[in-house]
Amino acid sequence: MTNQRPGVTVMIHRDGAVEGWSTRVPLWLVRFGGTAGIAIAVLMVLGAVLYAPIVRTALRVPGLEREIDRLEAQNQQVLELAANLQDAEARYEQVRTMLGGDIVPERANSREELPTAPPLLAHTPGRVTAFEAGASLPKHWPLDARWMITRGPTLSTDVDEAHSGLDIAVPRGTPIRAAGGGVVARAGVDAEYGRHVLIDHPENYQSLYGHASRVLVADGDTVRAGQVIGLTGSTGRSTAPHLHFEIRQSGRLVDPRSLVN
Repeated sequence: MTNQRPGVTVMIHRDGAVEGWSTRVPLWLVRFGGTAGIAIAVLMVLGAVLYAPIVRTALRVPGLEREIDRLEAQNQQVLELAANLQDAEARYEQVRTMLGGDIVPERANSREELPTAPPLLAHTPGRVTAFEAGASLPKHWPLDARWMITRGPTLSTDVDEAHSGLDIAVPRGTPIRAAGGGVVARAGVDAEYGRHVLIDHPENYQSLYGHASRVLVADGDTVRAGQVIGLTGSTGRSTAPHLHFEIRQSGRLVDPRSLVN
């Protein structure tokens, strides 16, 4: 009896054929093939499990790239709009300056107190006042409030250096009184003096009150000495609230301090 190693005989017989085909495979090779097949199957399963997220991520990459491209395009549009807006604002400021928009006063803050005139007290009937009745020379000081002279009259050929009266610093809204009795020759607005009043007095004297915030008389009005003709302000060529007080005789400049009591 022959000592034959264990094995597996594989027979293949085709339908309709008389003879078949057979082969004998050693048992160790069958076991090795089975083990290898199981190992390959396990590796395939593990590969599928581990590779699936990678596949899903790879499939998402093109979509993410398109989204990034879209966001970058939108960001570029936003930057262009911001640049156009800045350019429009700069052009607006240029046009506003050319049209004189920078001289328009800012809107008043509703929380700020509006300037108001102090109360005016009437004299008791029959009481003698310091002001004369009728037309008179401009010899009275035009302000009752505390004041400070910041500039006096100067004669100069230089337009910027010449000054024709007294600049008197005083709070906005202070009553302006006529320095003497007379007739209002002009009450209006001027580029230099702003809102102003010009009064004709006897002996060819004139008194002028400039930079007022409000004028309370009109052309042709007859005013008496001490009458309130306006309120101080900073209109016209002015940088701060003050009264420009000017006196002339026959067109010649007179220092008000040489005439006013």
